Amino acid sequence: MIKRTRVEITKCIIHKVANKYNSGQNAFSESLVRFDEESYDLLVPFLLKPFGGVTQSYRFNHHADVRLNEINNYSSQIFEDEETFIENSKNVVNHLYEQSNSANIKTGDVLVVLFEGIEYKDVLTEAVGIFKIESKVDFFQTYLDEDSFDVVVQKGISTKRLDKGCLILNSSDAEGTVVLSVDNNNYDAQYWIKNFLNVKYADDRNLHTQHYLELCRDFSEEIIKPEYGKHEQGNFLANTVDYFKEHESVDYHSFKDEVFEDDKHKDMFEDYKKHFEKLNDVLVRNNFEVSDIVLKKEKGKLKTEIKLDTNIQIKIDIDAPDAASDYLERGYDEDKKMKYYKVYYNAEK
Repeated sequence: MIKRTRVEITKCIIHKVANKYNSGQNAFSESLVRFDEESYDLLVPFLLKPFGGVTQSYRFNHHADVRLNEINNYSSQIFEDEETFIENSKNVVNHLYEQSNSANIKTGDVLVVLFEGIEYKDVLTEAVGIFKIESKVDFFQTYLDEDSFDVVVQKGISTKRLDKGCLILNSSDAEGTVVLSVDNNNYDAQYWIKNFLNVKYADDRNLHTQHYLELCRDFSEEIIKPEYGKHEQGNFLANTVDYFKEHESVDYHSFKDEVFEDDKHKDMFEDYKKHFEKLNDVLVRNNFEVSDIVLKKEKGKLKTEIKLDTNIQIKIDIDAPDAASDYLERGYDEDKKMKYYKVYYNAEK
């Protein structure tokens, strides 16, 4: 989603956020971080690498006026006047603190960072980054004690995973300011996305593609598999992916005609679509342009494995829609009183 080949950190500050539920107190820095070359070179990819694979973007939300959204307001002030950076970084932490209305919300370090040179959709722009570090790891630190080396256990930040982070880009479209977010701790998803950032998905091809593929995945799991088995489930998912690969845009009616042979199955899919929309409070578009990047990501979540109680698994390639119907047969052996699959092939790979 973003490129960081020309990015620079121009300002960075670290505060500590407490938990309001437990009557904790925030701790604030009064000056910016001064990096040495080694820590700078380690921090930049740690903070920005998770956003390279983000496919969805958000826009700020507010029940009255989006300009009253706190994070939108603080980041806008920073873009307009960098001298307000430290003051507004404290405002960010105080706002985050106010959302900790549960004992489950973890305390942690909060890094507020101003980036230059972030590339988004082939344009270089600024970004305000907000990162919360909740998890610390144990590591051994060796040290010299008189004439011998010794070891002590210390806690620090692991560079392998970012707990929570967002980028507010100094870039907007018809829907508003572009916001990207990552959250690797799902226990408190509402706390970060809804309460702290107060953002909603951008209404674009990425969202439309994701919703439709989620609809198909759930339909295959809840309707096709119980009614017709995993063989037919795999067929449906493979045909769904094939339709998305072969068409630049999705048309709901042509999708049903190509994927389903019987009108009964078309009606089942239509009924389930209404159920899915109501259950998830979403609108699944009937016509939209396909997002290739979302298709690539979401098809990895479509399971086409057939697990048998004889400790044998059959995995059908999601990109080969005809494989299951052409080379896999299902039957029943009267002598063994068992079901079976017959697999045709030319050579082992």
